[in-house]
Amino acid sequence: MWERSQMIVGTLPRWEAGRKARVASTLEEIAVLSGVSRSTVSRVINDDPRVSEATREHVLRVVRREGYRPNLTARGLASGRTNVIAAVIPVGFENVLSDPYFPSLLHGMATAADAQDHFLMLSLGEPGFRHTVDEIARQGVVDGVVFSASQTDDPLLSPLIATGTPVVSVGRPDDARVSFVDVDNEGSARQITSHLLRLGHRRVALIAGPSFAPAARDRSHGFRSAVASHGLRVDENLVYEGLFSEASGRAGMRALLEHRPDAVFAASDRMAAGALNEIRAAGLRVPEDIALAGFDDMPLAREMEPPLTTVRQRPERLGEAAVNLLLDLMADPNATPKRVMLPTELIVRASCGSYLNQETLSRQERGHLQ
Repeated sequence: MWERSQMIVGTLPRWEAGRKARVASTLEEIAVLSGVSRSTVSRVINDDPRVSEATREHVLRVVRREGYRPNLTARGLASGRTNVIAAVIPVGFENVLSDPYFPSLLHGMATAADAQDHFLMLSLGEPGFRHTVDEIARQGVVDGVVFSASQTDDPLLSPLIATGTPVVSVGRPDDARVSFVDVDNEGSARQITSHLLRLGHRRVALIAGPSFAPAARDRSHGFRSAVASHGLRVDENLVYEGLFSEASGRAGMRALLEHRPDAVFAASDRMAAGALNEIRAAGLRVPEDIALAGFDDMPLAREMEPPLTTVRQRPERLGEAAVNLLLDLMADPNATPKRVMLPTELIVRASCGSYLNQETLSRQERGHLQ
């Protein structure tokens, strides 16, 4: 049984302190106050190029002064658009609230949508809530969809593509027809694993995310590539697949301890936090006995003791970039699929043992010490 929930995320009109309720509430009132016809006001609101620049600026000054907000339903009927975009996140509501990645991602989406006078409709549900997505796309409720890729070959993408709905994926999808925004998960994982190896660690373990998740798969590839590039063989006893959760981090670390790793790369900060707790429960120390690194640079990474070496990505920027890319696709539906890759940053803190091995650090890595 799947669950679903939807909400509209947007902003109400911004009022000046002490200002009375807005004067104008209809196109007719704006027309009277502007000294132009109702049809001219409608053309200005809908960005009709037939309106002169002087008239456009005059009407918009009145609109701003009166705090007028167009009726979205009427505007949609006139333009064929709703000015609503959907953020489809196929995970449960509790997971969205408990994982700091999603609130940051959604904040970026809402900010970008609001800047372009669009509303963001949030649709949540467990994987498999296909009926909800079909309704969103086929009934014309939204102009486009930002989709958070949670698994490879996600069955939710096909019905969206079939309807012709503009779609942007956050995370690299398997379908080449879909535009996406992502970070270089594979290259970033290779970088942080190589950092651990350059510090002198040789039994580097991996607590991976679920293999069905594109980001987890890419981070695992990056880990393996780094180990091979240092002339070492991946010991499969030092690889554990988890679920991007603190509980998985603890379980993974518990399984790995019997194989005596000297360093661990956890594919998310939440898993790294769980691993740290398990290392301490075993009477061991980080980084003196086992070095530790994560991925994301969530707030908890700085609050851990010792602070966590990790890869910094910025989910809010992913959200902003995804919405902006979606709006570009909505303006040009025939555009070829686009791929936007955002940069990450290696953040070196005490958990990896860099402070104990300063002589092995490159000058560039010293610049990232925090």
